[in-house]
Amino acid sequence: MDHVAVLALFDRDMREGARPDGPGALVERVGKVVRQVGTEQGWNGVIWSDLDETRVDAAIVDQMRYFAKLGREFEWKLYGHDKPEDLGQRLRDAGFVAQPEETLMIAELGDLALDAQPPEGVRLLPVTDRAGVDLVADVHEQAFGTDSTRMRHQLLAQLTGDADNVVAVVALAGEEPVSAARMEMVPGTRFAGLWGGGTVESWRGRGIYRALVAHRARVAADRGYRYVQVDASSQSRPVLARLGFEPLTTTTPYVYG
Repeated sequence: MDHVAVLALFDRDMREGARPDGPGALVERVGKVVRQVGTEQGWNGVIWSDLDETRVDAAIVDQMRYFAKLGREFEWKLYGHDKPEDLGQRLRDAGFVAQPEETLMIAELGDLALDAQPPEGVRLLPVTDRAGVDLVADVHEQAFGTDSTRMRHQLLAQLTGDADNVVAVVALAGEEPVSAARMEMVPGTRFAGLWGGGTVESWRGRGIYRALVAHRARVAADRGYRYVQVDASSQSRPVLARLGFEPLTTTTPYVYG
């Protein structure tokens, strides 16, 4: 993989040319900043910027004022190759709080082995309704120890209003939900995004996460996408690397509000 070329394509397709991530969200382009204004329970934040030292501080203040008027917490999604090089420090100086760093990993679908299946006794259930979303949210809270309210609202809105662009799946051991994940697809781009893959602690290490990655990748390939991307945690990065994903840069959410 040509890392420089693929990263440039990712920036162009998924950041500078971003589309709303669900019903009710808007993507706005203001100067050299692209931001999403989500619903009250949706995601709000800066997706892309192209700023130099003479404009960056004013742009940060502009975004802080804009979202403050809306009464919204928002996130500046910073990538390791964004300019200026001290953008992260400038955000911290302005009062943003950095969340844990993740790694942007990308794989070309033609290079992936997509035959991984869940272990014996575990089946994959497509999520299509509120009951399925509740299962995904329950797994999310168990696996990550975080509140799933925003994710629950967003996934239900996507399935209700734009179901062709999202795939969600839950792994069941008998009737017990033990792992879950989703995928977001943007028509007209070459990337499908894998999100939220998590397994409850007692079921980790049995190949379920790998099976969920393969399941979603097969769907993306069938729909004509070329690449899949993941914002990988330190726990998932080794698994993804063994599957054929390559690290291209880092990504860090900076939260304000």
